[in-house]
Amino acid sequence: MELDFEIGEIDSVAKRLLAYSAGYKIITFNGELGAGKTTLINALCKALGVKETVTSPTYSLVHEYPADSKEIIYHMDLYRLKSQFEAVDAGLEEYISSGNYCMIEWPSIIESILPLGFVKCELQVLGTQMRKLVVQLPQ
Repeated sequence: MELDFEIGEIDSVAKRLLAYSAGYKIITFNGELGAGKTTLINALCKALGVKETVTSPTYSLVHEYPADSKEIIYHMDLYRLKSQFEAVDAGLEEYISSGNYCMIEWPSIIESILPLGFVKCELQVLGTQMRKLVVQLPQ
């Protein structure tokens, strides 16, 4: 799926992404700084019933958000990790194998430990308010 959109349409984009990727709970996000990864994850969490505002867990690595369904949604930002071993030491495998939604920014450092069957999203900046979302479902 490829979709060009304005930032103001992010809530409807999140709902489309959830419908398109139904059945998959691990969703990764790549894109340059400022592309809107955290903004999209905030909209996804809102669509999943999270009431609080989602913020980037750059320094803590993981934020947990309770949804209306009583499910916990994990948001990871791995920008600062230097190795896969840091991810393992931080216990990220437990979150990933929890069966809950895991939204992972900057996932390349841990792709080798992700289970088969995760969704890859790439956000591209097209202009000040325009973005392109490219979504790849598992093969």
